This record gives sequence, structure tokens and C-alpha cells, in this order.
Amino acid sequence: MNKKYIAVLPLILVILFQNCKSDSTANSVFGTGADSATAEQKPVEKPIDTLALRTLADSLLRHYNYDSSWAQMTPVIPGAILPFHRIVAFYGNLNSTRMGILGEIPKDQMIKKLFGEVENWQRADSTVKVIPALHLIVTVAQKDPGRDKMYRGRMNSNMIKKIIHWADSIDALVFLDIQVGHSTLLRELQPLDSFLSLPRVHLGIDAEFAMHTKKVPGTIMGQFEAEEINQAIDFLQQKVRENHLPPKILIIHRFKRKMIQNADRIKNPPEVQVVMDMDGWGNKELKFSSWRDYIRKEPVQYTGFKLFYKNDTKSGTPLLTPTEVLTRTPQPLYIQYQ
Repeated sequence: MNKKYIAVLPLILVILFQNCKSDSTANSVFGTGADSATAEQKPVEKPIDTLALRTLADSLLRHYNYDSSWAQMTPVIPGAILPFHRIVAFYGNLNSTRMGILGEIPKDQMIKKLFGEVENWQRADSTVKVIPALHLIVTVAQKDPGRDKMYRGRMNSNMIKKIIHWADSIDALVFLDIQVGHSTLLRELQPLDSFLSLPRVHLGIDAEFAMHTKKVPGTIMGQFEAEEINQAIDFLQQKVRENHLPPKILIIHRFKRKMIQNADRIKNPPEVQVVMDMDGWGNKELKFSSWRDYIRKEPVQYTGFKLFYKNDTKSGTPLLTPTEVLTRTPQPLYIQYQ
């Protein structure tokens, strides 16, 4: 993409979304899904220029090297967050200081640090707006089988509501992450139905702890079949259609090939934007080789990249910078810090 286009891209985005903002699914990537205006107060709706939307999306995808050599991209529909934004998320669980930065440090300190990372990414790439997210592990794999022998613990709804409230206060997205243990994706999605019916709430799934062999989670590598992932995609697609929501985002964690079976069969309907997230930790060379082997070589739709404040730096090497991560092809549009 030439420098002239990059310079005017932010202006194009503003014009495009001003044209789209009369539509309830496109007026904001953080829409509430509720219309408080009376019939008399409603403005006259303007038609959304879907051709302009898709043209801009195609230009952005080419800019970030999501071209025909990468994957067959699903047409972007109004309200879609990607590729018009880059997401920077903090990951963890409020019951643990060891599962990630979300839960490791106090709320105010965490939010300040999150916005610091958002600013770092915005400086590294000014062509796309960077938005914050809170990525909460809501179903946690356990070594104890529990009463139902599912080897997973479900967080109570109050924790989820608290995270959504925090996200509301800073205009951020929310991701609810599932580690199924001996359970299934569909069984674990049901308790989250009401939350996933909200516009700002999206989904993450972790194959590492999906124990098809019925081993104890954490003792061997878990895996998801494409068919299971497609069940989650179908669930999200139904939420979008039933509730007239903007497209949902699905984050799929991966750092080994066998974690995701038959990745080429994963669906990518326009209502669900699929992100394959490179979840491995280690030094720069190891992370980049994992990216090449498990993300780039098996394309699905969008890409993500995970950074570990502790595990990536335990050998004394510095954490990768946004500029270094952006050397990956295609460039990741979802960034997660743990």
C-alpha cells in the first residue's frame, strides 16, 4: 500500500463510519443493542454503503498482507470490528494472580497498564484504531474432577458481570474464555448464553485443555476438531442473527499443530470473525517459528499474537515490542497480554 493511502486512511475510516452510524448494528463497535429513542425521536436512517465498506476492508486486508495467498476472506458486514480495528487484550482470572495480568494486579493499576499498551500499539501503527479488551477465563480446567467429573470449574456470574462493568467504564470489549476439560464446548456455552447475547461480549476457546483422551488437564496436550469449533461458530452466528448484533469474534488459542485438527474445515461466516491466536511463549525465535508453523501455514481468517509478561522474559530476554510483532505476515489484529 502506498504512503498516500496510509496517510488518508484514518479520514476514510471516519467518513465510512459516519455513513454507517445510523444502523443499530454499525453505529458503534461497542453498541448496547438497545434503542432508547422513541419512534418520534428516531433520525431518518441512511442506507449503509456496503460496497464502500467492503472496498475499505479489502484495502486494509491487503495492507496487513491478508491477501489471496493467505486465506479466502469472508465479506465484511456492517458492525464488524475487524479489520477496521486492532484489539489489545489483557487476559486472566480475578481469582488468581498467576493466570494473567487480569487478576494479577489491582483494577486501577491494570487498566492504566492496559491503556499504556494500547498507546504503544497505536504509535507502532497509526493506520488502524487500537481498542482495549478484557479477556476473562470463565471456565477453568482443573486437576480435580469435581462433582460432575468434568475436570473444569465455572466462574460465577458475578465475576463476569464485574468484568463487563469494568469494560463498560473504559469502552472496551470483553472476551469470555473456555477451557473445557472433560466437558464440551456446547455444554460450556449454554451458561454463557445471556452474556454472549450482549454486543460487546465475544468468545475465546483454549484447545490445550480440551481432553478428548479423558486424561487430567495439563498432563497432555488437548485438542479441538474443526467440527467442535464449528459448533461454537454456529452458536455465535445464531446469537448475532437472533439479537440483531454486530459480528462476534472467536479467538482460538494455538501453539502446536495437533491442538487444532483439520483447521482448513473451520467455518468463517460473516457473522463470526475467526482469529487464530499464536499462544506459545518463549524467546523471539521460538515465538516466530511457532507463528510460521502453526498460524501462517494453516490459515483460517484473522491472526492474533500472545505476549507473556513473565514467561517470555524469564530467560532475561526483553518482551517483544509492537514493532517487532508487526513484522509477522499477515499482521495480527488481535494482541493478548498474559
